[in-house]
Amino acid sequence: MARARGLRAIAITDHESTQGVRPAAAAARGTELGVVPGVEISTESALGEVHILGYFVEPESAGLEAKLREIREARVLRARRMVERLAALGMPLSWERVRELAAGESVGRPHIARALLEQGYVTSTEQAFALYIGSRGPAYVSRLKVTPAEAITLIRNARGVPVLAHPLQVTEIVPALAKAGIEGLEASYTGYSPEEVRYLEDIARRHGLIATGGSDFHGPDLVCGELGAATVPYDVVEELRRRRPA
Repeated sequence: MARARGLRAIAITDHESTQGVRPAAAAARGTELGVVPGVEISTESALGEVHILGYFVEPESAGLEAKLREIREARVLRARRMVERLAALGMPLSWERVRELAAGESVGRPHIARALLEQGYVTSTEQAFALYIGSRGPAYVSRLKVTPAEAITLIRNARGVPVLAHPLQVTEIVPALAKAGIEGLEASYTGYSPEEVRYLEDIARRHGLIATGGSDFHGPDLVCGELGAATVPYDVVEELRRRRPA
């Protein structure tokens, strides 16, 4: 799909997992498509939920994998509890189907939303979040607490480059994250207007950060952007590579 859409490189940044990196790299072997190994870590701050991306991480890093495994196990428990709450609300779901939709270790709310849609409890995955599993919904369960600074350290220790994902609502935290070692800011993102992109690019310049981009594509039929909907010049990939910790 990435090749068909004319992309020169893609990053695999699954939530709390690097398991998709190796098969993606294998699929791209022999083509002109570059695959950047990465990860996305969900964290909690005083401003609420903050997502930290890690580009060019070493997927086999023992410290990174151990922490990601802990977070993934907590994600599974969290998802099961949300399914239980939905059942108590009169919307039973098959846990096996939720895991099937996840198609791997990184089970989360988008898969529960898809299951709700399949059962006809909602008319869209967006509605599932708005009514039931969003942060103010009756079936919401909080995640294992990881701070942005902890995620930044984890990524840097795995020789990765930490970047603040979809930052428009949490720009106040940028100065603190810059001091903590973040290297980039996701300025180009699905749904951001040209004015918002320029605003974020200006923040990145002021703090010496790379203005990155990402579509946040989670796969067909899930709450996500379209693959390639938000792109950046290839120079961004090279700059991220240059900023890898030694």
